[in-house]
Amino acid sequence: MVPNLRILIVGASQVRAAIITEGLREAGYQQLVHLTATTGLVAAIEAHDPDVVVVDLANPGRDALADMLLVSRHARRPITLFVDQSDAASIEAAVEAGVSAYIVDGLKKERMRPILQICISRFNAVRKLREELDEARSQLEDRKTVDRAKSIVMRLKSLSEDDAYALMRRTAMNEKRKLVDIARSLITAAEMLK
Repeated sequence: MVPNLRILIVGASQVRAAIITEGLREAGYQQLVHLTATTGLVAAIEAHDPDVVVVDLANPGRDALADMLLVSRHARRPITLFVDQSDAASIEAAVEAGVSAYIVDGLKKERMRPILQICISRFNAVRKLREELDEARSQLEDRKTVDRAKSIVMRLKSLSEDDAYALMRRTAMNEKRKLVDIARSLITAAEMLK
């Protein structure tokens, strides 16, 4: 638990917001801000810079879930969404929107701490997977770039694949540059000379 988290509570119902606030305060969280409107949520998140967003929509509509998608894309934060009723389409839309915890009919003050912990943990796990995926994609693109440059060197210098790779690697080490940077330079030069 991190009691010094800044938490933004969003919900029109004062009664339900009071349950959330009281539960969070009892769990040791003190930096709480409550907003009554879900419109302009991205701007509100930028203004308040919360660590976690807790949203109470009671009955989420398509527009509200679209707003959650905007929030999760622009202000990457753990989001807990409390609803009273749900269906498969709403759950799927919330997950696609990046909601970390989707809680149906579970608004009780004593559940705030574990729900918040699950929300943060799930957000961190998904963020780590995204970072790993981005890194894998980047490495794949770099590998494609190196292979493309290697084929250019093979063609222009009549070298085998291994010899072309060794030449590029040696050049990168001599120039204290990354192999992919050398590859990009070779591709750029080859494009210019066509």
